[in-house]
Amino acid sequence: MSEHTLVLGRISGLFGVQGWVKIFSETEPKEAILGYSPWLLGTTREPRQVLEGRSHGKALVARLAGCTNRDEAVALVGMDIAVRRWQLPALSDDEFYWADLEGLAVETLAGVALGVVDHLFATPGNDVLVVKGVRERLIPFLWDEVVKEVDLAAGRICVDWDPDF
Repeated sequence: MSEHTLVLGRISGLFGVQGWVKIFSETEPKEAILGYSPWLLGTTREPRQVLEGRSHGKALVARLAGCTNRDEAVALVGMDIAVRRWQLPALSDDEFYWADLEGLAVETLAGVALGVVDHLFATPGNDVLVVKGVRERLIPFLWDEVVKEVDLAAGRICVDWDPDF
């Protein structure tokens, strides 16, 4: 059984000649990615310790174990950065990591199946569930107003949503 991992970003480029790399982070705040170590890189999830990291202008840069020059860093560009699920901070009962919601069945208060959460995206007003079933639905993740219950153990989300919408 493989260990559950989550992708938090990717190595997006090179920084300097001493093996530093630029990082694209999907964490909030973006600098949070620098607090996780080891990173599990690429599809093989090769573990690499984060030796140093910092903000550099609008970007993030990091130095990883085993990467001491530009040539070694080139091989890392484009790789996903994942961490083990247990490395993430614990959340309160009404908070969720997006990755934990992906794949959950979505149904209305009346029990009408709407589909499965494919992914989520952020808007200035709220996060949005992209639910794929017979058709795709965009459902705002508004706790109590639209999203009434998230039951991770049962693998479902109950929403107050018109199935015809």
